[in-house]
Amino acid sequence: MNSPPKRRIIIHREKRRTTYFSEPLSDEVGLDMVQIPGGTFLMGAPEDELHNRKSEQPQHSVTVPSFFMGRYPITQTQWHLVVGYPEVKRELKPDPSEFKGENRPVEQVSWQDAVEFCQRLSVKTSRSYRLPSEAEWEYACRAGTQTPFHFGETLTDELANYNATKVYGRGVKGQSRGKTTEVGQFPPNNFGLHDMHGNVWEWCQDDWHRNYKGAPEDGSAWVDDDSKNNQKVLRGGSWFNYPRGCRCAIRFNDTRGGFLSGGFRVVCVPVVAGRVPRAMDSS
Repeated sequence: MNSPPKRRIIIHREKRRTTYFSEPLSDEVGLDMVQIPGGTFLMGAPEDELHNRKSEQPQHSVTVPSFFMGRYPITQTQWHLVVGYPEVKRELKPDPSEFKGENRPVEQVSWQDAVEFCQRLSVKTSRSYRLPSEAEWEYACRAGTQTPFHFGETLTDELANYNATKVYGRGVKGQSRGKTTEVGQFPPNNFGLHDMHGNVWEWCQDDWHRNYKGAPEDGSAWVDDDSKNNQKVLRGGSWFNYPRGCRCAIRFNDTRGGFLSGGFRVVCVPVVAGRVPRAMDSS
């Protein structure tokens, strides 16, 4: 008896030219930073999006200035190199990740460690590196789309590293790899960014808020004056999350001190002390 054919899932994929610069971390290793054009988008999930949460609402318009963002989450090789830079405020573990691999994303990194990484990188390069604001992260993830995933209405295990044993919408079941995968293994979004869905959760600058009531509309980080708020925002889902936990709008929170599958990618402002990154084009 013949088995029924797999249902075809139509995913939106579009090839675009990206502009980036590569920050040298050593003679052999660089950090690719993709230019994200400025624009206005609707942040958060609409009320009719499948598996939406109250923390993702109200959906609101945000205008984001242009910035540069890491093409991939920070890898273990990049982490090892920057750990060797002079300390700014705190020590960093040279090898915190559970799933070892030079090109796998670094994980088990606290928000405080991610900030220290950015500070060391900034001092070394004389550029301003930092974590993305939550608005910058979602804007970069969506890359001009408003669907639950930047690929379209659903996700497959050929497009991202997540727990595909459950489906989203009209998707199909797939595998759960049970670990992180090397960065860049899956197709990029329209801005040229890889691994925005799944693989590792990514830290943002923002303090955690239960919803978007009162959120900034200029793309800046939402940080409270009250230092008692110890909760920070993570975005994007990870290797162990079902697809509903990897949507563009998904938000999670944890203390500054750590999160087991926490990773991050960095943002760079275009100009610091008169230094303009020399951008290159790639298709």
